[in-house]
Amino acid sequence: MAEEDPELEALRKKRLEQLQQEQITQQQVEEQRRIENQRQAILKGILTNEARERLANIKLAKPDYAMTLENQLIQLAQTRRVSEKITDEQLRSLLRQLTQTQRESKITFKRR
Repeated sequence: MAEEDPELEALRKKRLEQLQQEQITQQQVEEQRRIENQRQAILKGILTNEARERLANIKLAKPDYAMTLENQLIQLAQTRRVSEKITDEQLRSLLRQLTQTQRESKITFKRR
């Protein structure tokens, strides 16, 4: 067999690396999708329809805030501290507590 062209070999190697990177990226996307589906299933199991609607509205307005709240709700569910579905009123109470916690953690600087 004749030696292969070094440029052709380099192109093949580069293309193989691209395909491997695409596959890794696709696996990461699928893993994120799977995790999000699990999160939504947990939330659906512990929230009433009204509470889920409120959470969806919060997610539209303040995604980071909603993520923090979702994490707390999921943690409550995983530690089995939720015996029945969380109502809209209970969710609002959690929101008030979360808001107070965030306000207390602010640092203020006094200038002289």
